[in-house]
Amino acid sequence: MKILLWGALCLLLTGPLYAQDTTRVVSPTAADSLLTELFDSSSTVQPLLPERMVFTQRAFWGEKGLLRLTGLAPLTTESRQRELKVRRTMLVSHQVLGFVTLAGFIAQGILGANLYHAEGARYTRLRNAHEAVGTAVNISYATTALLSLTAPPPILGKRQRGLNSIKLHKYLAIVHLTGMIATNILAKQIQHNYELKPYHRAAAYTTFGAFAAAMIVIKF
Repeated sequence: MKILLWGALCLLLTGPLYAQDTTRVVSPTAADSLLTELFDSSSTVQPLLPERMVFTQRAFWGEKGLLRLTGLAPLTTESRQRELKVRRTMLVSHQVLGFVTLAGFIAQGILGANLYHAEGARYTRLRNAHEAVGTAVNISYATTALLSLTAPPPILGKRQRGLNSIKLHKYLAIVHLTGMIATNILAKQIQHNYELKPYHRAAAYTTFGAFAAAMIVIKF
């Protein structure tokens, strides 16, 4: 009986020592690499939505956006993958319509330049054409802008510091959007005050220049 008790006591005392010795088989390097892998895998988990979004994107695609609340686009990893494909399609369409709008601006510039010196029936004909093209340009411009403003937000990534083509494109967008609004307002006021023609033309040229520059920087 005493032999059994002594044997059990020795087993209890030496058991932890054996367990501690077995850990020496795993090298510190292997343990460190395992911990590193665990930390790396956890750091790759990112939120599904960026913190900063355009207000129109947040209204549709935010956590409490319209498409989330209606269940049309649940905030899941699979849904976000589909949204990125939708985003690409919308941005490609944004670029294509941008060139269409740019062509409309050029046509408006030609018609507007001839309209300034036209008289009689020619003036009426050019003015009607100028107004028709202006309506088409406004529609294409608004559609182009909405495709960008309502596209699903991008995935999270490292923010580029300094000035780059994307930021420059956005800054120029503010310029040509302001010019577009001013051009349309002045176009309506010219009918009552012909002295506003130079300002209307200046706003139109500024809008065209900023829009063309925005298309160039994002394309090249």
